[in-house]
Amino acid sequence: MAQAHDTVDPDEVARFSALADRWWDPEGPMRPLHKLSPVRLGFVKEQLCAHFVTADGGKRDVKDPRALDGLTVLDIGCGGGLVSEPLTRMGATVTGIDPADETIAAAKLHANAAGLAIDYRATTAEALAEQGLQFDAVLALEVVEHVTSVPAFVATCAELIRPGGLFIASTINRTMKAWALAIVGAEYVLRWLPRGTHSYDKLVTPDELSAALRAAGLTRRADTGAIYDPIVGAWRLSTDTDVNYMMVAGKPMAHQGSS
Repeated sequence: MAQAHDTVDPDEVARFSALADRWWDPEGPMRPLHKLSPVRLGFVKEQLCAHFVTADGGKRDVKDPRALDGLTVLDIGCGGGLVSEPLTRMGATVTGIDPADETIAAAKLHANAAGLAIDYRATTAEALAEQGLQFDAVLALEVVEHVTSVPAFVATCAELIRPGGLFIASTINRTMKAWALAIVGAEYVLRWLPRGTHSYDKLVTPDELSAALRAAGLTRRADTGAIYDPIVGAWRLSTDTDVNYMMVAGKPMAHQGSS
């Protein structure tokens, strides 16, 4: 396999590496991710349960605490493990990767304290693809808006998905509404995130992400928006994709052509 183009942005890695010891502070700089995690995890769990059968060919019960037993999941840009840990508790065998050594060290420390076996690695998606590794599901949650090339990154993700597997991404749309709420509001007014966390030019529209999926041979299966309700202080799924949205795509079985 030819060496894949590295889509990691060193400036982004440095920015998040500096926050390594704050990932699990619910009132710290990762507070928005702590708030967003329940709705993201619920959506991911529902999609995985609907798509994959159990080891004996049965239907997965989304209400089962171990609903993801037997599934292998790659969590790209895992950070401190805010997604990797719950997925592991749900029964999945999780590999979490992040290019920042400090971040992976923090993730390992927290997982060990919780007694969770998670394969954390300070590496990149491209490096795993070169090793020929594949997973039932590949997650890129709040990642595509930080890479140097969305099409190249998605193409790498497609290599990491086994035939019949799923790709799930969550990101921020490139709209003026997103600029006002996710950048000006969240970073400069409310200070939910450190200033400079997001660059408007690197935000990704659903059409752009969908085009990258098609080019990588993946079939778009579902999408949803996510909005923050300030009255109850929680996120919920919505048809509104103007700011935050999630998208699911499938990789055809080996004997199928891409669509």
